[in-house]
Amino acid sequence: KAKYKQQKQLGEGGCGSVFAGYRKADHLPVSDTHTCSCTHKHTHTPYGHNVLIKVLFVSLGTSAPVSLLDWYDLGQKLILVLERPVPCEDLFTYLEVKRGTIQEEEAKVSYWRILCVGRQLWSRIFHRDIKLENILIETGSDVPRVRLIDFGLSCFFKKRSVFQDFYGTCDHIPPEYYSHFTYSASPTTVWQVGVVLFEIRHLPHLTPNLESFSPDCQDFLKMCLTKLPARRPTLEQLQLHPWIIYEESKDKSSENKTLPCYVI
Repeated sequence: KAKYKQQKQLGEGGCGSVFAGYRKADHLPVSDTHTCSCTHKHTHTPYGHNVLIKVLFVSLGTSAPVSLLDWYDLGQKLILVLERPVPCEDLFTYLEVKRGTIQEEEAKVSYWRILCVGRQLWSRIFHRDIKLENILIETGSDVPRVRLIDFGLSCFFKKRSVFQDFYGTCDHIPPEYYSHFTYSASPTTVWQVGVVLFEIRHLPHLTPNLESFSPDCQDFLKMCLTKLPARRPTLEQLQLHPWIIYEESKDKSSENKTLPCYVI
């Protein structure tokens, strides 16, 4: 309380709440995440401490995708204080402002920035709930920056990890869960990546209309939404897809080598 001023609540999940606030010394906008000590069945790790480990992990390295300002362990509660981008809105709200759809080129730019998060994160951490509401668009610059948020359901995983209890959004459940009641981290992430891309283009009615997609985009989407998980591409393969690779080549030719994607 001496260092930060807490303001309105921004959101609430099964294991905690997020509040807006600012640092008193310089009025830097922050978000305060209050988590309780619930656990995941597959990790048996206290939820708050597990999240802290993950936040610290993705904060390391030259690209430093997140700004963790402070943390307070209060026993049954853990408080994480992170930088809060202003102005910003989640991708669902961003699409509503765009009246439900955006042009494919804009979707491709944003989508490449979403995938670049995977270079820092998805090889070890299973987000479990990639959806429009968990993708934050920072709208204060000419090229909107993208942040992946809400790791309340996420966990560490090993390459051959198999999960039985599904955590996340029902509409984004992969088909293998309905047939075998099991799922794996990487194929599920790819499936959810495909669902989000489809929603970006067709949020109002969510009915197939592939004719409005370019051939490369159609191929990218079909690969993500392949029914059999073993036949879906890996995240690394998606990053090399022709629909995406052009954006990556443009970024590499840019003078600014810092990836404009973040995890909070």
